[in-house]
Amino acid sequence: MHNKQQQRSDYLYEQHVTHLTLQGKRPETIDGYSRTLGRITHHLDKSPDTLTTEGLKRYFAQRIKTHSWNTVRINRDGLRKLWVSYILF
Repeated sequence: MHNKQQQRSDYLYEQHVTHLTLQGKRPETIDGYSRTLGRITHHLDKSPDTLTTEGLKRYFAQRIKTHSWNTVRINRDGLRKLWVSYILF
């Protein structure tokens, strides 16, 4: 990831954690959702706001093969919370 993309990714990560905290999420939930964001951006080597549907399909198809459905669901929900907070704020 380029330096500018990394800075953008770091900013979105911080905003994501802040929004989850303001929503009253438990520390365990915040940790799970924020780790998801880091995992996806690292795997796809892109800032969260530049992820594509195709890239996410590949990521989740791979996760389903190697992780429990509960882990995949947490990943999906964490990403969904990012998009909601990104759109609203």
